[in-house]
Amino acid sequence: MGHWEVVEGNLATPRGFRASTVAAGIRKAGGGLDLALIFSDSPETTAAGMFTTNRVAAAPVVLSRWNLKASRGRARAVLINAGNANACTGRAGLEAARAAARAAGKLLGVSPNQVLVASTGVIGVPLKFDLILSQLPALKETLSIEKAAAVTRAIMTTDTFPKSCVLRTTIGGQPVHLAGTAKGAGMIHPRLATMLSFITTDAGVAARDLRKMLRAAVESSFNRISVDGDTSTNDTVLALASGLAGVPVRCGTRIGALFLAGLTELCQSLARMVAKDGEGAKKLVTIEVHGARTRADAERVGRTIANSPLVKTAIAGSDPNWGRIICAAGYSGATFDPSKVDIRVNDFVLCRRGLDVGFDEAAAKRELDQKELTIRLDLHQGKASTRFWTCDLTHDYITINASYRT
Repeated sequence: MGHWEVVEGNLATPRGFRASTVAAGIRKAGGGLDLALIFSDSPETTAAGMFTTNRVAAAPVVLSRWNLKASRGRARAVLINAGNANACTGRAGLEAARAAARAAGKLLGVSPNQVLVASTGVIGVPLKFDLILSQLPALKETLSIEKAAAVTRAIMTTDTFPKSCVLRTTIGGQPVHLAGTAKGAGMIHPRLATMLSFITTDAGVAARDLRKMLRAAVESSFNRISVDGDTSTNDTVLALASGLAGVPVRCGTRIGALFLAGLTELCQSLARMVAKDGEGAKKLVTIEVHGARTRADAERVGRTIANSPLVKTAIAGSDPNWGRIICAAGYSGATFDPSKVDIRVNDFVLCRRGLDVGFDEAAAKRELDQKELTIRLDLHQGKASTRFWTCDLTHDYITINASYRT
């Protein structure tokens, strides 16, 4: 029993899973894959989910929450569409989600409350259920391990590249896998959830333990990223465990700790991809906060800097304007002494004890010109620390979002 390694594969690399995709015509333009189905052949599959904390929750979020509760953490299938969020669509939207789950469940021979649904796309536009219904037979017939790789592309909207990761370890001589995919590039500021992310594993994890570990992994990954400070109506992360590796995982054990480490690594890998692919972004930025009085203070500072348009535009222009960074920390609500703050970009010192250090502007700009960089703050108030991921804010972000609906 040791570490997790990155391997080639897809959502069906963990034993027991198959998937399929089709072009159902849901996208407003351009066509392409926009409907996906993930299915587990194991009747003992457990599931856990985390969802948006936005009070305006999309119909698929409402239904999947209810189904996970009704099934006591059991699920066999996930049906996902791109191109339409099915959010702010009233009773008709909720009924469309329910009808999709019922139809998929009947076709797959499983209970409707063991079918979870997720949607992404434009808000406020009625979802054409008939487009989904007509493609369900094709989705069922083409379920396979190989076709699972296409799920990552089928769920993309403004994403510029597919986001997936597969990990493997050995426990008791048995290989155990974790696989995940995610989509998201804009309207990214998760709180207790993510954009859309789907995780599979062949470990055997009780629903209660899976829910607890998923929450912990999400808290230190997807809940630590921001592109634009907007929390979506559709944020969903779902994890399914088939148990077919024959390795039981329980919280509070060595195996449980190893599994949580892998799940966290998987989620962090996907989260960094989302931040890197922020709409119009050119740079991936890691924000490290050290020396905070409490973990809550560290998180306030990190989150506020990650969301600051002034910080993010300065990064876009490779401007070493550390004043914007300390300013954001100052209005974050955290308690600290500004005269003790140190700020660095990578290992390049910009500010020491709250004052400019007289750095070389050209050298500082070269640090900020890098496609991946780290902003480090040391508050010198205590021992708490945290890490966030964000991106720069460019003109392209406005271009993309000024005409997203039309």
